[in-house]
Amino acid sequence: MYVNLVIITDNLFLKGVNKKVQKNSSSSEFNRDPGEHVEHGLLKVLNRLRVTIERDALVKETIHHLRESLKVDRVVLYYFYDEWHGQVTCEALSSNVYSILGSTGPDECFNGEYAELYLAGRTRAITDIETETIAPCHRDFLRSLQVRANLVVPVLVPKGLWGLLVAHNCQAPRNWQESDFEAMQQSVNILATAPCILNS
Repeated sequence: MYVNLVIITDNLFLKGVNKKVQKNSSSSEFNRDPGEHVEHGLLKVLNRLRVTIERDALVKETIHHLRESLKVDRVVLYYFYDEWHGQVTCEALSSNVYSILGSTGPDECFNGEYAELYLAGRTRAITDIETETIAPCHRDFLRSLQVRANLVVPVLVPKGLWGLLVAHNCQAPRNWQESDFEAMQQSVNILATAPCILNS
């Protein structure tokens, strides 16, 4: 399913390129050499596709390695495609019953205030959602995802908040250790410094 999301993104990009070409086709720049324009457009599309494939492979490898290292039920990347709006675009699971691919999160809970905290580098650990002081809508949302404990670390790039790396323990509470935070931060650093992410 993750590959399908990428293909949809690239198809939207291709439609945008096609509209731009049609809109500008009457300008002198495009009338000079149609073959050169087509070649340039194809190179741009191929380069974007290459970067997308590299990015997706890196994210997938990073979160699968992290899930095995932490021994949790689920690790996901929540990617922000617009200001404070995002969705789970990749996941590593101990079992398919824990899949939440495509989940967009609770819009009424994740507001600008939360986003600003993550933008400032906030890391959030919840040992047990049933005893933690959190908003009722947040607790209900985590219950709907079968989460019992979670650890959230922001992926910050020069442009801002790119995403959230999230580890979920679904079967029982968990006391997160310093080594868990370190593993998450190492994975975030890999993502936040990768050219394929910085250029996407």
